[in-house]
Amino acid sequence: MEKTGYVIARDTDLPFGRALEKARALLQEAGYGVLSEIDVRAKLEEKLGIERGPYVILGACNPPLAKQGLDAEPDLGALLPCNVVVYEREGRTRVAAVEPGAMLSVVGNAELDPIAEQVRKDLTGVVEQVARS
Repeated sequence: MEKTGYVIARDTDLPFGRALEKARALLQEAGYGVLSEIDVRAKLEEKLGIERGPYVILGACNPPLAKQGLDAEPDLGALLPCNVVVYEREGRTRVAAVEPGAMLSVVGNAELDPIAEQVRKDLTGVVEQVARS
């Protein structure tokens, strides 16, 4: 497991399409709906004529946790949903999720700490399970 200041990430030998499919399914199993899906490769090609490898951003949300967060901090919606990215890098597929503690630390509200911890646990599980597949 690779953790930087802002992501939880792992590389996997799964092909891109299979890793993306697995990430969607695991998010759902963990109680997260995918509210948005952005095909970055398609958008860059369409808007700028740039070709690049597959890269998809999944905007994931757990409704009960989102409600708790919004109750504690109404402006929190500016930081939602939690993004999970799947892309190809150097011949491998990479899965990365936002590090919720880092994201929510900018708010400065201790009521969000338990929510961040739960989201971290959930997203770490998703990233780990995709990588193990």
